[in-house]
Parts: sequence; structure tokens; C-alpha cells
Amino acid sequence: MTSATPQGSVPPEDQLLIESVDGGFPAAVNDLGALVRIPGIAWPAFDQSQLQRSAEAVASLARGTGLFDTVDIKRAPLADGDDGELGQPAVLAVRQAKAGRPTVMLYAHHDVQPPGDDELWDTPPFEPTVRDGRIYARGAADDKAGVMTHIASLRALAETVGDDDLDLGLVLFVEGEEEHGSRSFGPFLAENAEQMRSDVIVVADSGNFDSETPAVTVSLRGNAKFHLTVRTLDHASHSGMFGGAVPDAMMATVRLLSTLWDEHGSVAVEGLVAREAETPPYDEAQLRDETGLLDGVRPAGDGTILSRIWNKPTVTVTGIDFTPVASASNTLSPEVTVVLSCRIAPGQASADAYAAIERHLRQRAPFGAQLEFSEVDLGDSVLIDTDGWAIGAVREALADGYGKDPVDYGVGGSIPFISDLVERFPGAQILVTGVEDPHSRAHSPNESLHIDTFRHAIRSETLLLGRMNRREMP
Repeated sequence: MTSATPQGSVPPEDQLLIESVDGGFPAAVNDLGALVRIPGIAWPAFDQSQLQRSAEAVASLARGTGLFDTVDIKRAPLADGDDGELGQPAVLAVRQAKAGRPTVMLYAHHDVQPPGDDELWDTPPFEPTVRDGRIYARGAADDKAGVMTHIASLRALAETVGDDDLDLGLVLFVEGEEEHGSRSFGPFLAENAEQMRSDVIVVADSGNFDSETPAVTVSLRGNAKFHLTVRTLDHASHSGMFGGAVPDAMMATVRLLSTLWDEHGSVAVEGLVAREAETPPYDEAQLRDETGLLDGVRPAGDGTILSRIWNKPTVTVTGIDFTPVASASNTLSPEVTVVLSCRIAPGQASADAYAAIERHLRQRAPFGAQLEFSEVDLGDSVLIDTDGWAIGAVREALADGYGKDPVDYGVGGSIPFISDLVERFPGAQILVTGVEDPHSRAHSPNESLHIDTFRHAIRSETLLLGRMNRREMP
């Protein structure tokens, strides 16, 4: 696991930082392996004690850097829960700035997605396995590599700059429920605002253009997720006796859902908007390579491929409650529930988008079917301000850390809590980076981390922090 020093214009005072990162990289990989062995999943159906175990492991790593004045594991009330109900454990470590230096918040999350069907994994999901230059495990990329990017960068900073000469303020914030909606995020910020106040916030939970080309994420789509229940009968009936006259719930659901897209697969909901923005070159061959699109299956939508992914809305059915195939009988179904996950174009409020989708469905309910909407979860899109000094600093650090100029990147996924950070800390500059590449398969079976990308991400963040330690705030 060796890699040549990047061919960027790294000045001599930063060479020691790069050398320290490379010397500490095997330890970072080992510690990442220990973290991914902890199955910390915030879904209530899973063992919640594993999240406490995961938080304690992250807190121990933070203390081990020797840089923080305080390291605590904290919980905050759920924004949408009952009185006294707390969210999952988060790690908050703080070091005060000195000598007029900026304070940098480093964000990541230690919880992970459920593994799904173990049979779809080539190796056990919580046993890190190295093959073909990648580490395979649930959370290896999303987002325990983000956690370890922060920790490894801080270790290199401690070794190279030293505690006495480190004037940079630091806030390490590693939450434990990002994959479950960050339900206590807002209250956590409110309760700890003074400790967490920062000039720059680095969110290590995004991706890169490819395994060699770094990216600065400048836009993310919003999301609107909800359950839709369609009812046509008050009890099941024999499909032979009454089929043809009685519309069953599945028939109504299929007809209703089909109205959400046009013949090209583009979303056909009045009131949903698209963002107009240029996108870099990206062809169908690259899409097929990165997604596993089957031979003969055509891409959906229109416009450039990246505009469909970054700047247009989507509607996806991600779950359905209906009779399993093994239990199927000749029965007219009285009701069907589906989960709809919708991505909202950057710039549109998620509440407005959800209202448009609900209105569309209610106006088109087939046969007068009864519709019920529940479990509504909204998150706003993000457009990053690219005018501040910090965006230039991170671009330079990425260029030197990877040996290749970064691209400005749009992401089809959502990180809704960034809008909470902007609201709570309006003067902070937000930098969204990450360690994923298009083959990481985050949230899917066989999730993986490209090892050289991990190394370059640590180099880049270390350079960014080391240079900020030499920067005086105006």
C-alpha cells in the first residue's frame, strides 16, 4: 500500500506533513478496520448498544491525538420525538484557537447503513477485506473513512506541528445517526453552539469525480421521503369472483405511480423544478461502468447525464408492503403501501416539492382510491457559497494532496443537515469533501473504499489544516 508523493506544488514547509501522513497511513488503515467491525446502525431494529461502542471508539481515537481540551460523548433530544427522548451518541472534541487563528470544525458520522442481505455480499459486511486496492466492508467508505481522515490528519498535525505551535482552533464533531435522518442534529447544535462555533466547517461525507480526481462538492439535491398507502376495499375478495369489476389496490397503485414519469423516465410532476447549470463531460459508457446498467437497458431522462443526476428531480419507489410471491393467492388486495424517495433539485425548498408531489398524486387517484400520506421526512438542498477564501484553500490542498486539480462537483444525494449548519453558523464557510468514488457502492452490498483515495484525502486535509494554522483571521 504505497503511493508516490503527488506531483503538486507542495512547498518545503508542507513536505513534513506529507511524510507524516504516509508514515502514519498503515495505522490509519488498521484503525479504520477496527471501526468498521463495529456494526453501529441507528435503526431501532438493530442493537443500539453498538452505537455507544462506536462512539466510545471514536472518542478514544480523538483523545489519542493529544490535541483536544475536551472530548465528550453527548446526546441531544430528538427534534421530532417525545419529551425526553434522546438521539444517538455523538462525539464532540474541542480545542480553542489562539493567536488569531481560525477555528475549523471537522464533521463525519460513525453510524452506518444496515448491511441488507448478507448473501449479496462477497465477503462478510462487517469484516474488512482488502482486494484489488480496495477495502470492502459496510461503512468502509460511508463514513468511517471520513472519521479516520480527520483522525489521521490530526495525528500528522500533532506529530509535525506539535501541541505548543498549534494555534488552530479545532472542533471534531462525529454524529451517530446521519443514516437515520440526523434527528437530533438541530437540538445538538443548539445545545453546543458556543463550543462548536467555527470559521470553517469541513464535511467529510461526499465523494470524488473518480478514484484519481478529487472534488469539492458545491451542490446537493434535497429529499422528500414518505409512505403512500392506497386503499380501494375494506376487505380482500376473490379475484375470480369479482375481478374485472372491482379495482384492487395494486391495480390502482400501479396506475397512480405510472403518472409520476413521462415516456423518457423524466419526472412529470407539475411544480417540481430543475436547476440550470453546466456539467463536466460524462458519457453513457461511464454511467454503465459505474452503475452496472445491464446490456440493452437505456438510461432514463433527458439532457446531459450529469444534469439528470445533479440538477433534476427524481422519484424512486424504495419499498412496498404487499403479499410476498411465496404467499400469493387469487385475491383482490384491499390496500398497498409504498415508500417514495424523491430527490429535489438544488434551489427548490423540499416542502414546496413535497406539496407538489402530494397534490399530483391526490389529483390522479384512479377509481377514486383513498390515499394516505405518512412518515414524511424532508431535507433541503444545498448550494455552497464558493466566494470565500476557504474554498480556494481546499482546492489547493486537494490539488497538492492528490496530484491532480479538483473539480467542482454536484451530488445527486442529499446531506440536509448542511442547511442546519448554515443557519446556526451563518458566518462559517462550508467545505464538503469526501473519500468515496463512483465504485464505492455506498449504501449497497459490497461497499468499498479505494485505498489510494483514502491516502490522498488524508494528505489533502492535513495540508489544509497545516496551512490554516499559519493563517491569521482578519
